[in-house]
Amino acid sequence: MISTDLIKGSLKTIVLKVLKENGRMYGYEITRKVEELTQGKIRLTYGALYPVLHKLESEGVLVTESENFNNRIRIYYSLTEKGHSVVTEKIREMKEFIDSLQSIVNPQPGLSHA
Repeated sequence: MISTDLIKGSLKTIVLKVLKENGRMYGYEITRKVEELTQGKIRLTYGALYPVLHKLESEGVLVTESENFNNRIRIYYSLTEKGHSVVTEKIREMKEFIDSLQSIVNPQPGLSHA
C-alpha cells in the first residue's frame, strides 16, 4: 500500500480523474474505484476524501446532488464545466510530475547532471 503522505498531493487529481471517467459518483463509490484501479495500493480514507470533495465543490469544480437511497441520503458528486477543464490541467501537471520523478528514480545513463 502507498503511504498517505505520497497520496496527499495527488488526491485532487485522483478524484477529478475518477469522476471524469465514471461520471456522477458518491464517496464510497470513489474510494472503491480508486482501490480497484490501483489493485489495492491506494486506499482513500473518508477523512482524506471528504475534505477534498468539499474543497473542490467550494471552488466550483464539483457539484453535488442528494438522493434518498434505502432511507439514507446519498450525496453524488460530478464535474462542472469548470471541473472538466481543471481535470485536464491537473492530469497534464500530474504526468509532468511523474516524468520528473522517473528522472530522479531511474536516471538515464549518459545524461549530464551538472
